[in-house]
Amino acid sequence: MLKDNYLQNFIIQHYDQHYESMQMALQQRALQTCYADYRVRQPLSPCLTNTDTIDIETTEQTVGSDSPVSYDNERPRHQQTVKRFSIASKPVNNAEFLAFIEDNGYQNKTLWSAAGWQWLAEYFVDKKPMAPEHWRQDESSHWYAINHNGAFELPPEGTLYGINYYEASAYASWRGARLPHEHEWEVAAATRQLKHTAEAWEWCHNRFYPYPGFKAFPYAGYSEPWFEQPHFVLKGGSLHTQKSIRRRSFRNFFGPDKRHIFAGCRLVYS
Repeated sequence: MLKDNYLQNFIIQHYDQHYESMQMALQQRALQTCYADYRVRQPLSPCLTNTDTIDIETTEQTVGSDSPVSYDNERPRHQQTVKRFSIASKPVNNAEFLAFIEDNGYQNKTLWSAAGWQWLAEYFVDKKPMAPEHWRQDESSHWYAINHNGAFELPPEGTLYGINYYEASAYASWRGARLPHEHEWEVAAATRQLKHTAEAWEWCHNRFYPYPGFKAFPYAGYSEPWFEQPHFVLKGGSLHTQKSIRRRSFRNFFGPDKRHIFAGCRLVYS
């Protein structure tokens, strides 16, 4: 554990992850505040603006990391064949997700997986309206948002966050697209053409799993218990993600129903 300052780097990264968790807690506390008097001055309008894509040809690339700072679930670094795909240069923004809402995306069962539709029915049984977790409406039904600094207007091109895996998947289906596999995201990120990769965690469509040759380190409890549970990988980072864990190989992971993690999505077209 002392080789290559592994323990020191592990502690720094672990602290930085807890820092982001504290920001999540502050966000949750802020959502308990009522802003009934807040009025939107520039209403958010639906608009599908992200059309630029990056084409990646079928390739065999190295994914993962053997760096001294990498966590056990990033190891070992290995070769992976990735078939041709096109990925959006930018993540989904607020105006685009509003278009999904206004097209009754939350009510269209054909867009949702069985598990997602069940979550939707249970979560929103007495929580209206359907929208990202921190979105609210003023008395004129205009959308605004809340964070630990208070209420604020939603910028149309601001990167979307506040949705879970089920919502991200439904939105992708609505656009005739899908979420990326984490290897696709990592390969695309290596081209340095992906934009806004540090504004919201981006849901990937694959579950969290051990790489071939995985060995738990420095203790079994960090990654291993979560492989058998329905956790999905997220890539990138949010505005609260610290520099120590902003790397292409970093694998964040959460249950598909979690909405509190500053997560949005980026689309892939096969």
